[in-house]
Amino acid sequence: MKNERLLVISAHAGDFVWRSGGTIAKYIEGGASVKLIVLSFGVRGESNDLWKEPGQTYENVRNIRRGESEKAAKILGLSDYEYWDIMDYPIALDGDTLNKIVFKIREFRPTVIITHDRKDAFNPDHDAVRKMVHQASVMSNSAGVVIEDMPVTTQMKIFGFEPHQTEISEFYPDVFIDISETYDKKVEAMNCFLAQKHLIEYYSNRAMLRGNNARRISGDKTIKYAETFSSFYPRVASKF
Repeated sequence: MKNERLLVISAHAGDFVWRSGGTIAKYIEGGASVKLIVLSFGVRGESNDLWKEPGQTYENVRNIRRGESEKAAKILGLSDYEYWDIMDYPIALDGDTLNKIVFKIREFRPTVIITHDRKDAFNPDHDAVRKMVHQASVMSNSAGVVIEDMPVTTQMKIFGFEPHQTEISEFYPDVFIDISETYDKKVEAMNCFLAQKHLIEYYSNRAMLRGNNARRISGDKTIKYAETFSSFYPRVASKF
């Protein structure tokens, strides 16, 4: 794992924790280089509990969300992270954002990218980010896309997070990551988000369910908790 370079691109302040916190912590503990980019704080669409406070303001919610997210990132072991503070609901992605993501991919040169999957029935922001990250990865690999004379990348692996309301979003997991040893860090990180407390139990239960799936599929009885991902591309191998 020491040779892996994992780039995580999260639409909102908490997405990377709910969907991949255990995996991020596992990669960091294994010696991988991990970089996180959070595009939006989710002020408008993912902070409902905070907006119930009398006299609440956009700036105050934004500051709370950033504080929660940074605290969670540090718990997972992240030291390389960026917040781009893009407006959400709908997430305001444009050509400049696309080129910036291409630049970051070429600069970091990931072996693996994890981001949102192809469909999230209840959050169009997530699918918009997925489309842009996929486009940026293709552009990063293209010699005709010249950005500050940065060398092109080679094809990296790309995986989508498991979305909320899995079956409704037509998500089909094809990778299970054992997070048994980093599950406690994920739970601690999830508890940073006062604006989305209802998701803590949901994703705790989801990790337990996916751990059960992983035990059944692998025969490894030591797996207690897992996170799942869907590959953007088929796996290439010399044997099954």
